[in-house]
Amino acid sequence: MLANAPIGVIDSGVGGLTVAKEIMRLLPNEKVLYIGDNARCPYGPRSQSEVRKYTWQMARALMNKNIKLLVIACNTATAATLDSLQKSLPIPVIGVIFPGARAAMKVSVTKEIAVLGTEGTVRSGAYENALKSLVSSCHIVQLACPKFVPLVESDEYEGEFARKMVRDTLGQLDSKSFDTAILGCTHYPLLQTFIEEKFGPSVTVLSSASETAKDVENHLRFQRMLADAKHPPVHEFYTSGSTAIFGTIIEKWLEIDNPIIHILKFPQT
Repeated sequence: MLANAPIGVIDSGVGGLTVAKEIMRLLPNEKVLYIGDNARCPYGPRSQSEVRKYTWQMARALMNKNIKLLVIACNTATAATLDSLQKSLPIPVIGVIFPGARAAMKVSVTKEIAVLGTEGTVRSGAYENALKSLVSSCHIVQLACPKFVPLVESDEYEGEFARKMVRDTLGQLDSKSFDTAILGCTHYPLLQTFIEEKFGPSVTVLSSASETAKDVENHLRFQRMLADAKHPPVHEFYTSGSTAIFGTIIEKWLEIDNPIIHILKFPQT
């Protein structure tokens, strides 16, 4: 496989752009192919079998485009599908849950951790397993925040409505009981300012994006597959839904003018 083959990134919608952004920052020579399954987002309330089916559809679509590495930039999809993809695909597959857990343990002093996630991620126990594999004595509190993903997908994550929703959702957590909060959904970093405002300065709020990008770099460097492109890569984006909001968020979040966006239709059965 050629070193200049692209990296594939998949997500239930726009949330994985937070991971793609860190990959692009850390590895500026790498071309990224991104799929957001916006038409079937959110994944959090769906059954594991549905999530696995949809994630495999996205993975196959990118394998047909000859990617060299796949990033599951969705916590719900990582929890449901990482193991099967890693066992079945002939390329490295990286999820976002273990990097997020590792990042939290690096910064937490008390090892008291809050995990904010989708219903599917919280239900899976994947973060609890990952965190306890690193520090078995850590204490974890988890909260499903099902309203956050639709808020981000609708491009309404910056105003007073979003601030109030974050404040109301997180009100049931006692921020004095933990010193670190993991944004256990890649959509949530777009609400990070409001989350930090609610928890206050005593809590470190972090996502898995930068740690995941480091894992990507380490895999490619170890395999001697880092791109040596002579010109800046042109990234490509695919969506199963509307290109309008998808394109707006790409332009704002990734600062890419006139991004290349394709519509991708998946089988309904």
